[in-house]
Amino acid sequence: MSKLTLQEEAGRRRTFAIIAHPDAGKTTLTEHILLAGGAIRAAGAVRARGENRRTQSDWMKIEKERGISVSASVMTFEHDGKMFNLLDTPGHEDFSEDTYRTLTAADCAIMVLDAAKGIEPQTLKLFEVCRLRDIPIITFINKLDREAQDPMALLDEIASRLQLDPAPIWWPAESGNRLRGMVEMGTGRFQPYTKKPAGSSEDVPHPEALPLAEAGQYFEAGEHEALLEAQELVEAGYPAFDRQSFLEGHLTPVLWGSALRHFGIDELLKAIGEWAPPPKVMKAQKAAPPETRNAPAPVDLSVEPGSAEVTGFVFKVQANMDPNHRDRIAMFRMASGSFKRGMKLKVQNTGKQLSVNAPIMFFASDRELAEDAFAGDVIGIPNHGVLRVGDSLSESGMIRFAGLPNFAPEILQRVRVKDPLKAKHLKKALDGLAEEGVTQLFRPEIGSDFIVGAVGQLQFEVMADRLGEEYGLEVIFEPSPYAEARWIGGAKADVEDFMGKYRPQMASDIDNDPVFLAKSSWETGYVGERFPKIAFTKTKERG
Repeated sequence: MSKLTLQEEAGRRRTFAIIAHPDAGKTTLTEHILLAGGAIRAAGAVRARGENRRTQSDWMKIEKERGISVSASVMTFEHDGKMFNLLDTPGHEDFSEDTYRTLTAADCAIMVLDAAKGIEPQTLKLFEVCRLRDIPIITFINKLDREAQDPMALLDEIASRLQLDPAPIWWPAESGNRLRGMVEMGTGRFQPYTKKPAGSSEDVPHPEALPLAEAGQYFEAGEHEALLEAQELVEAGYPAFDRQSFLEGHLTPVLWGSALRHFGIDELLKAIGEWAPPPKVMKAQKAAPPETRNAPAPVDLSVEPGSAEVTGFVFKVQANMDPNHRDRIAMFRMASGSFKRGMKLKVQNTGKQLSVNAPIMFFASDRELAEDAFAGDVIGIPNHGVLRVGDSLSESGMIRFAGLPNFAPEILQRVRVKDPLKAKHLKKALDGLAEEGVTQLFRPEIGSDFIVGAVGQLQFEVMADRLGEEYGLEVIFEPSPYAEARWIGGAKADVEDFMGKYRPQMASDIDNDPVFLAKSSWETGYVGERFPKIAFTKTKERG
C-alpha cells in the first residue's frame, strides 16, 4: 500500500512519448532509456532479420523482420523515485493515426532529430500535433557519433521552422570520428566520449564528467580552446532554460548524444524526471450513459489527478499480443484516482460494467499484473470486444473525456479471402483490426465486398501480414472504384433522402454510421454543392 497521497503519487508520474521521423533512432533511444532506467540489462538493436538480441518495444513479427516500428507500445519502469510511462510511437507516416492517438495519452514528448538531417517532414507533422495538444517538447539531437550538421545551424532550424526557442542544456565538442564529448551550459561540466574500439562487440563506458578547464587530455591541439569559446558564445546567444516557458510550449531544452553508443542518455533521463510535467488536469464532461431516461444535460468539468474517483480513457486497443490466448488488451490512460485490482469500472459510452480482475502493466509485449495504479499510469485491461478506442471509463460511469479522432483514409481497397469458405472468419478479423484502429472498415450497402481504408500502403502490408499470422487468412487486396470516404451528417430526413439517391455509393463504418464513397475528389465537391444541407466530414470522433 502506498503511504503517499493521491496527489503525491500522481506527482511521481512522468508519461511521455517519443516522436521522430523514421530512422532518426527513436526505437534505439527507447531501448537505451530503458537501460539507463535499470529496466533492462542489455539494449537490443533495431535491425532486419537474423539478429538474436531484439528490441523490447518492437515485438511484432513484421517489426522484427523490417526493423521498423508499426505499432505504438508502452513501457513502465521506476527510476530515481519516479514512475516513468514511456510511449514508443511509430515514426512512419502510414501509421500517423496510431501516433496521434498515443500522443493524447502523453504529458510530454521527446522529439528525436538526426544530427545530420535536422528536421524532416514527419517530425514537422508530429510537432504540429504536439502543438495542437499543448504538449511540451524536449529535443534530443541523436547520432553525434556520425558526421553532423553545425550545431548552431540545427538550433536555428528549430527556431525558424518550429517557432520554438531552443535552450541548449549541453553543447557538443565536434561529431563523428572527432567527437570528444559535450559540455553542460551554466556549470561547465564536461562529459567525455569514448569511441568503441575497432573489432569490439561491446561498448566501452564513457569516463566520469569533470570540469571543462581540467579536461585538456581529451582534446587535440586547439580543440579545447575552441570549445571554451563556443561555450561562452552559446551561453550569451541562446536563452537559458526556463521551466515555465517550456511547460507553456514556447521553449524546448536541447540535449545531444548518441543512442547507439549510450552517450547523453543518462542526462536525457534526468531531464525528463526533473522537467517533464506530472499528469495534468483534464477537461471532461459529466454525462449519463446514452440509454438513461430523462438524463440531465452534460456538464463540463475538470478532472484533477488527485481526485478520488478512478477515471481515464482508452487510447489504443491491441489484439493478439499473445497469439496463444487470442487476447485483446485495451490501453487505459488513468486521469485520476487510485486503481486497485478487482475494481469495477463503467464504460460511459455504453453503460456496461467491467470487473478489472487481471489488469496489466506493460513492458512492450511482456507484462505483469498491476495491483494498483494512479493518475498518469497506463494499464492494460483484457476484454473481448467490450472496449474500443476512445471509450471513457470511471467508477460512476458518468465521466466522458473528448473522443479520439478517426481520419478519412487516403487509400480505399477491396479485400477478399482466397478461400471462400473462410469469408465469415474474414469479417470477424476485419472487425477486430478496425476496432484496434489498424485500418478502417466500410461495408457497402449493395454488394458483399468489404472495403478497407488506410492512410498509406504499408498499412495494407501490415494488415495482410497480421491476417495471415494471427487469423490464418490469406487475403487479396484489389483496387476499389472509390477514391474518398466521407462521413455524412445532417437532419434525419435530409440524410435519408441523400442515402436513397446515392444508395450504390453508401456504406456504413464499424459504428454503423453512414459513409459516402466518392469516385474522385471532384465528385465529393460536386455532390457537396448539390446537397448543401448534408455535412461531409473528413474526421469523426471515436468514443
